[in-house]
Amino acid sequence: MICLLCGQSYAPEISYLKIFSLNNYTQTKLCPHCLAKFERLSSIQCRICSKNLEKEGICSDCEYWQKKYHGKTLKNHAIFRYNLYFHDLMVQYKRYGDYILKDVLAELCKKELKKLKADLYVPIPTSPEHQKRRQFDTISAIYADILPLTPLLIKEAGLDSQGEKNKQERLKTGQGFLLAKKVQIRENLNIRKIVLLDDIYTTGRTLYHARDKVWEHFPDSQIESFSICR
Repeated sequence: MICLLCGQSYAPEISYLKIFSLNNYTQTKLCPHCLAKFERLSSIQCRICSKNLEKEGICSDCEYWQKKYHGKTLKNHAIFRYNLYFHDLMVQYKRYGDYILKDVLAELCKKELKKLKADLYVPIPTSPEHQKRRQFDTISAIYADILPLTPLLIKEAGLDSQGEKNKQERLKTGQGFLLAKKVQIRENLNIRKIVLLDDIYTTGRTLYHARDKVWEHFPDSQIESFSICR
């Protein structure tokens, strides 16, 4: 196999259990050396957003959201810590539009994500400007082959990128999502739980805005979020 990140040949680990399993077996796309560079979150995490902590409790970001939303915080599930190696991967994927890296990101999260059961999986949309420049939606591309996606949200045009802002500027960002009018949802489907899908949880501002907008359409649903890293 050829690793999608380093381009080196490697021999993937294959067990007899995988070979004779009734489940479809898919080859890995990362060599063990590259995979080891992604740092999994520790066992001690913020109980709301999954951020690494030194002791059990909630992080300062979630304390802010608790006050702002009067305790109605957004439970976020994450797998990896946002380190320098992950930063370089996202620059190559999002800034330079390296589409094949969607397979790397999907491989990093698909096993854990499939455990997160919901009635609807809603991807955080890319801005019209970025989608036009890259020719694809970065979030939907990651998750489209893992779960059935329901694109409930649209990103307003003309908004500054969150990646270009510091923490305080991010927190002050106004609502930038609209509800998609053309999305069809089965009338007989009981929507009890919705999971918002993103790539990185930084301050939580984007995901809270997304939750607020989805709640307008599904006010009685439980809404959580998933990001590959925190």
